[in-house]
Amino acid sequence: MVLLKSEPGYFLSLILLVALLTGCEQNSGIKTEQGLALGTNYTIKYEVAHDSITYHDEIESIFEQVNSSMSTYLTTSDISRINQGDSTLVVDTLFKEVFIKAKEVWEASEGIFDPTVGILVNAYGFGPDVSLSEINREVVDSLMPLVGFEQVVLTDDNRILKERSDIFLDFNALAKGYTIDLIGRMLDAKGVENYLIELGGEILTRGQNTQRVKNWTVAIDSPLQDGDQRTFIVKVQLENQAMATSGNYRKFRVDPETGEHYVHIVNPKTGFPEKSNILSVSVIAPTCMEADAYATALMLMDLDKSKALLKAHPELEAYIISSEGGEGENSLQEFTTEGFRALIVE
Repeated sequence: MVLLKSEPGYFLSLILLVALLTGCEQNSGIKTEQGLALGTNYTIKYEVAHDSITYHDEIESIFEQVNSSMSTYLTTSDISRINQGDSTLVVDTLFKEVFIKAKEVWEASEGIFDPTVGILVNAYGFGPDVSLSEINREVVDSLMPLVGFEQVVLTDDNRILKERSDIFLDFNALAKGYTIDLIGRMLDAKGVENYLIELGGEILTRGQNTQRVKNWTVAIDSPLQDGDQRTFIVKVQLENQAMATSGNYRKFRVDPETGEHYVHIVNPKTGFPEKSNILSVSVIAPTCMEADAYATALMLMDLDKSKALLKAHPELEAYIISSEGGEGENSLQEFTTEGFRALIVE
């Protein structure tokens, strides 16, 4: 699942841009942790009884565990060993939980969400491997037998078996969300009642923002903003909820004849990029892993199929932005589920 940059020959990954509107102040009740992890930035705000309390080491440990299990950029990780053909490896509980959720979303999306698309991600130049020099029908046809999550199973003794040894697994579309869930579980176990965790635009909240005595407020970037100026299209208040946004900010193509904005998305069923006018999808879900995975899946589906999936999964709320031609914000069309609409604030 990879997005194609509008200029020929360039590709970019899925961008997750959600801005925090929680303020930067620090007081004796709120601890803020910030840094880099999993190739992106993170900000974690959590309420503590005393200034001396910190869970920085526990947070860093979770990042290390996830990398060791699921980083395709770490050659010694479990997923890299599996991608290299190791069928004897017994995966850890983290890998098992993500694998099971990935299968669930794969089935719910009728295969459009597919972690085995990693071989195509690499071929198009956005993965840990060097891209191929030329992508054509012959190359794609040679890679397509390696795409299909039905070819990968988790055994009863927690090993991963692949029908073809060259199948490449990539859990990047839900691993960040899962990492946030793990940090949330740790804070829950520590008795922390109020926190916000943000990693690369994925968000999980518990309780309230006690600095402002209200639910945590976050904003979603407009997909049509220009330059370095941030423009927000909507703000929502979250309470004990997770949200993930998948979008194509500044990375779309404008059709010179119709004026419509499009992005190109690699379809795991065909192996080729397809034109889409879906510019941004935000999903609210009980867990961040679910929000992360379904936001990616809905980016790859047309609006009618997205509506059908959301109807079948009432635990999900969504806000989808598409382009219908024209210029500026007036060219955008919005679809919002009733539950999402209820969380929007001025």
